[in-house]
Amino acid sequence: MQAVQFAEHGDRDVIEYGDFPDPEAGRGEVVVDVKAAALNHLDIWTRRGMPGIDLEMPHVPGSDMAGVVEEVGPGVTRFDSGDRVALIAGVAGDNTEFSRKGDPTLSYDFHIIGEHVRGVHSEYAAVPAANLVPVPEGVDWEVAGSASLVFQTAWRMLRDRGELRSGESVLVLGASGGVGHAAVQIADHAGAEVFATASTDEKLEYARECGADHVINYDEDDFADVVGEKTGRRGVDMVVDHVGADTYQDSLKSLRKGGRVVTCGATTGPNPDAGLNRIFWNQLSVIGSTMATPGQADEALRHVWDGTFEPRIRETLPMSEAARAHEMIENREGFGKVVVIPDSEL
Repeated sequence: MQAVQFAEHGDRDVIEYGDFPDPEAGRGEVVVDVKAAALNHLDIWTRRGMPGIDLEMPHVPGSDMAGVVEEVGPGVTRFDSGDRVALIAGVAGDNTEFSRKGDPTLSYDFHIIGEHVRGVHSEYAAVPAANLVPVPEGVDWEVAGSASLVFQTAWRMLRDRGELRSGESVLVLGASGGVGHAAVQIADHAGAEVFATASTDEKLEYARECGADHVINYDEDDFADVVGEKTGRRGVDMVVDHVGADTYQDSLKSLRKGGRVVTCGATTGPNPDAGLNRIFWNQLSVIGSTMATPGQADEALRHVWDGTFEPRIRETLPMSEAARAHEMIENREGFGKVVVIPDSEL
């Protein structure tokens, strides 16, 4: 088969699209004929290389995809050949303490397909059947292949870890990205007042279309100052910050007393000044969140399948142009998700 792959970490020039061994369905696995897949910023970090993660090379990236079940391995009863499916990329062992308690994301062996093990940016992919969800007829492949990671992540952040309630106010940073534009939609659906940041007027307009009530161009204005002005110096109840070091201090500054920051990533760096004085004096909470439980993912995706939430597609490219897709993510071009499709499907 053909697959996006790299044999060493580095810049975009390490990416190739070429021959790769055909996958086989092991026990508990299925082979999926991939119809569409999508990029996340995670793919950029994986390609560059992350401390503590030693990948088998060559590595196939990719944590989002949808397609048709091609082959069913031993022990699989949930799916049959021909079923439409999408990937939930978080994997944990069956017998850990937290798996038994219903939250595998807290398991010591939790890992992500495409980040820690071989991903799905290929013509075919062998994945655990437990990591697949059915895709209803009528849902476009580009939607099914781009929704899972960002909507499940944003759903857990806002609804479960952050305990967002109707009538609260939420500031979503980086609203033009995958998690950001999902978070805007989820916050709006929950009945929150939504503030959103982006870097261009076009991106801000898209954020409004996704449900933002107030938009802030962070290249022109200090978002913490704007939030303070618009809330009468009160601040917002919650900040969704997946940006990291560049925004963390202003995220704390944007909160009301007793407010909370929820984070699932640190694109601009993981080690900002802790801001402990502001945290203890204003009694703030800083809450981490990673991926979602299967049940949380099901909830989020049910809203995607029925059209309540919509992954915005900024570009659809053949997998042979994966380097260009990485460039779009790195350079923050456009709004929403970048989708890649196997060349054989075009």
